[in-house]
Amino acid sequence: MTDPQTELVPALSAPDPQQRLQAALQIGIRADPRDLGALVARCETEPDFFVRDMLTWALTRLPAEDTVPRLISELDSAVPQAISQALHTLSKIGDRRGWQAQDPRRIGDRLIAHPDTEVARSAWRSAAALVPGDEREDLAEVLITQLGRGDVEMQKSLSRTVVALGEDLVSVLDEKLLAEDDTVRAHAMATREMFADPDAGFAHALAAAKRVVALGPETTI
Repeated sequence: MTDPQTELVPALSAPDPQQRLQAALQIGIRADPRDLGALVARCETEPDFFVRDMLTWALTRLPAEDTVPRLISELDSAVPQAISQALHTLSKIGDRRGWQAQDPRRIGDRLIAHPDTEVARSAWRSAAALVPGDEREDLAEVLITQLGRGDVEMQKSLSRTVVALGEDLVSVLDEKLLAEDDTVRAHAMATREMFADPDAGFAHALAAAKRVVALGPETTI
């Protein structure tokens, strides 16, 4: 009789993404801790978004006492995708150890300010999902150091993350509203608008903020 272990794990590397997706699904259903290494390794290289999402689901099905330490070790990887997938999966598991491993007060801003765009965005979302309630303001203070970074989509991602921490934190933006850098100031203004109206379109809010910045410091939005 063929051991399913020997059938499914190799299928994670099959040329057909549908086959890889089915393999990840079946591995998740059986939830065998012996699959942990293979799942984590595949997260590092899997090119398909939907397969990666299924790999994350499969990992959440395994015992946290095994999975969380392994994912935390991935945060030191030299491969950006390995880091971003580990962060994403930690946020889905929701274990406090996941927060401790990325707490900016413990490790600085090396994840939140990571040079790789996807790692940084994953770090923002994961930190916001895992941060304890009484540490939200500390996290917001670190996140706003990234205001002005990247294109519109990246800036929108950061603003949504900051806003998701709670409307009581809008004051963390006050200093950035006076920043010398026009891009940072406009991003801070747009984020403040999202605090006031979370359903407002970010691109519209950012465009309005840029017009205000261009008109000078006496103008408000």
